[in-house]
Amino acid sequence: MAAASSASLFQPARYGYSPSPRFSNNCNFNVRSGGVAVGLWDTALMLLPPSVMLKEITAFFFSLLDFLGVNNIWKPQGVKSQDTNTATKGRFSSSSGAMNGKSEPDHLLVLVHGILASPSDWTYVEAELKRRLGKNFLIYASSCNTYTKTFSGIDGAGKRLADEVMRVVQKRDSLKRISFLAHSLGGLFARYAISVLYSEIAVNTGQSIDVAADTSLPNSNTACSSRRGMIAGLEPINFITLATPHLGVRGRKQLPFLLGIPILEKLALPIAPIIVGRTGSQLFLTDGKPNKPSLLLRMTSDSEDGKFLSALGAFRCRILYANVSYDHMVGWRTSSIRREMELVTPPMRSLDGYKHVVDVEYCPPVSSDGPRFPPEAAKAKEAAQNEPSMKNTVEYHELMEEEMISGLQRLGWKKVDVSFHSAFWPFFAHNNIHVKNEWFHNAGTGVISHVADSLKQQESSMYIAASL
Repeated sequence: MAAASSASLFQPARYGYSPSPRFSNNCNFNVRSGGVAVGLWDTALMLLPPSVMLKEITAFFFSLLDFLGVNNIWKPQGVKSQDTNTATKGRFSSSSGAMNGKSEPDHLLVLVHGILASPSDWTYVEAELKRRLGKNFLIYASSCNTYTKTFSGIDGAGKRLADEVMRVVQKRDSLKRISFLAHSLGGLFARYAISVLYSEIAVNTGQSIDVAADTSLPNSNTACSSRRGMIAGLEPINFITLATPHLGVRGRKQLPFLLGIPILEKLALPIAPIIVGRTGSQLFLTDGKPNKPSLLLRMTSDSEDGKFLSALGAFRCRILYANVSYDHMVGWRTSSIRREMELVTPPMRSLDGYKHVVDVEYCPPVSSDGPRFPPEAAKAKEAAQNEPSMKNTVEYHELMEEEMISGLQRLGWKKVDVSFHSAFWPFFAHNNIHVKNEWFHNAGTGVISHVADSLKQQESSMYIAASL
């Protein structure tokens, strides 16, 4: 990539939050208008203006096809799989020099797919990162949570992923560093897995510290900060998620394919565990007893379940890629860990060299007491479980989202906003962002270029620091 393009990776970034107008996470940049949709599906759609109705039906149709993986029958021809048994066996990828034994890679990059998916989701990404990153990286596409295994719960999938990563590390003595790149639900699996793999032994010193509480560490006020701790016995470098529902899902704002239609949003909560198993109740924050915090809330702090925040804080750089629109599976707010009032109108123009990447924001750590689960939250959770009305669900989720944000914002983040509004197939945004299929989702190639350059920048900065 040209120097000018590479230099633009961080130049347009915004720091902190600005009180700009809200942006509705809908199918377009304009707030949807029209009648209030109530009752049955056909009645609800009839109440919408014709142009909006056509847009919503089209969006839902394409999103449903994309979610069900119907377009997977078309296999990309430009990139070939590197392992024929990708559904049951993880896939390794590294440069030809490393594979021929000329040099051993020392940086493990773990790719984690999302719901109802497999390592084949990463075919394009593997080939592109292998080409751009060079011989120091060993790229491994996880395979332990393929297809319906993603329904068994975030915790169960996270533990399987942790076991898989440990097996990889134990077979490769040359590995010294580790990074994660995860898509959609895979980001939550990865967050759980790193808590299992985390150890508090400080790098090079053997000193045990409280990573989450230590604010005296170098660069601790930046999104890419150097913190102590190990993941699977390796130095953690990058933790990157693409369209991951970090705050769970609810309603039109965070599960947009429900179209804002009350009957669909009302049905989503009780049927989620039936459709997507234990994972569904965890995503809707209704898992466990009413008086106990949900798993996603517990994952925003260090708890008896694991050192979730310390594990995240151990990484030098944490990056969130989020679709600002057209993602009918995971909304902008939950994937970028933002409050509604922080959803500012994004630029319409892409960054130089990174098509559809429209903005980069550095969010330094914000001091807080961390997440709580007060009595009113327990009462709201019980109401959401037993009487899942829109009012009860919204009230409970608003309480929990604020607590989860309070927990996660104690760490610095780099937030990258992506907009496919000008793409030929914008409704495929959820899978465009990681180029799931090279034919259908090639609009996301600019996003992968940005990811690759982010990884390269961290790698370069480490070698520069080591040479000083």
